[in-house]
Amino acid sequence: MDDKRIVYIVDDDPAVRQAISIVARALGVEVRAFARAEEFLAACDETTTGCLVLDVRMPETSGIELQRTLNAAGVRIPIIMMSGHADVRMAVEAMSQGAFTFLEKPFRMEELSTTIEKALAESQSVINSARHHAEVKSRLESLTNKEREVLDLILEGRTNREIAQELTLSLRAIEDRRSRVMKRMGSSTVVDLVSAVKSVAGFGN
Repeated sequence: MDDKRIVYIVDDDPAVRQAISIVARALGVEVRAFARAEEFLAACDETTTGCLVLDVRMPETSGIELQRTLNAAGVRIPIIMMSGHADVRMAVEAMSQGAFTFLEKPFRMEELSTTIEKALAESQSVINSARHHAEVKSRLESLTNKEREVLDLILEGRTNREIAQELTLSLRAIEDRRSRVMKRMGSSTVVDLVSAVKSVAGFGN
């Protein structure tokens, strides 16, 4: 993932694509527009970032169907769903599938501009979170088996003395090992350490 700000547009109406492109470019971002869902799918993967402005009603693959496909493929991109024929069912479906928001055509360009900025900020948040998880996983993998053993007991809430008794080691040995764990994990407090490790999905599995 990178920090590139890209707005993807998928709408079968060329006039709508052009209007949205003008709004997005005014924000100083890159724009990539597509007339069909299939074209967008061919150009993206799970590393795609930015935001997607997506029309609900399109020939062949609808916006909702594209949204489901992206979810199944693990593409985490904020989706601004829009429709000129909006109804409660479509809005509920889009939001339940994880859409960032739902706009009903015609909408004000100022509203779209603000929404795009918020969606791009959400995308950056996802990028930062992914980077954090990758860093924590890398730090975890750098621990030796003995350090990981101490870490597991720290996560259980054990004190240094309890850990020393559990591992039949001296208190000084545990203090040294614990200090190495904290340094390798880049944590200044136990609270920071536990929070970092618990944020990584699948830890301990």
